Amino acid sequence: MTAFFALTTSLLWGLADFGGGLLTRRTPALTVVVVSQAVAAAVLGAIVLATGGWSEAGPRLWFAVAAGVVGPVALLSFYQALALGPMGVVSPLATLSVAVPVGVGLVLGERPGMLQVAGIAVAVTGVVLAGGPQLGGAAVQRRAVLLTLVAALGFGTVFALITEASTDVTGLFLALFVQRLTNIAVGGAALAVSVRRGGAALPEGGFPWSSLPALAFVGLADVAANGTYAIAARTGPVTVAAVLASLYPVVTALAARGFLSERLRAIQAAGAGLALLGTLLLATG
Repeated sequence: MTAFFALTTSLLWGLADFGGGLLTRRTPALTVVVVSQAVAAAVLGAIVLATGGWSEAGPRLWFAVAAGVVGPVALLSFYQALALGPMGVVSPLATLSVAVPVGVGLVLGERPGMLQVAGIAVAVTGVVLAGGPQLGGAAVQRRAVLLTLVAALGFGTVFALITEASTDVTGLFLALFVQRLTNIAVGGAALAVSVRRGGAALPEGGFPWSSLPALAFVGLADVAANGTYAIAARTGPVTVAAVLASLYPVVTALAARGFLSERLRAIQAAGAGLALLGTLLLATG
């Protein structure tokens, strides 16, 4: 069951990443974040009411609030990076978020094993190569790589905070609900500031109602992935769950190749592969 739920997590996260990146090519990234998270919050709110999740309220929810502040920054950075593309490079680099729990462990006095040291070295090499050194042809924009690394740091922080925000499944629903309410507040404030400064909240032609199902899917898939990952981590070894769940960039890359016909330079593909390999080594070390 651990493998099933963890692989389901990879599928959901991979499709959500692909959908979010595709939507930001037509709709401002902040709008994608706010609308998709609003749909997710509405569904989670109904679940919390149905399960009596409010009984789990307590000081731990401050971790969820903190995750809600960091989350929009990570999502916005990630969606902007995906919009700049290519997705087959951006998505694997985002899996470097696993380095955050490793760093927390170092601060607390833990020392990485040989696999973790190897993972750090491999992942850093992957970041450099995935940036597309000028060996011929156009490189991936440096801004896309930087945004992806910011997103990875944010995602890793969110995962660590959400872990501390609940102790059971009912509490997890409440924590995710609070997180998404905060996401909406922070994202909405950023969107208002952007509009005041002359930015666009909507594409030309108004709100893309035809994209609403896709926006809903992105938000709900992200929530569902959090849920299936939590179940996977509770039904078996966290290491196994983390490794299998971290395969989601493969789904995003395959979706980009199948629907967008993306083609990567050999050095970029090698870098993306090394970043993913480094992530797996970090997770299993």
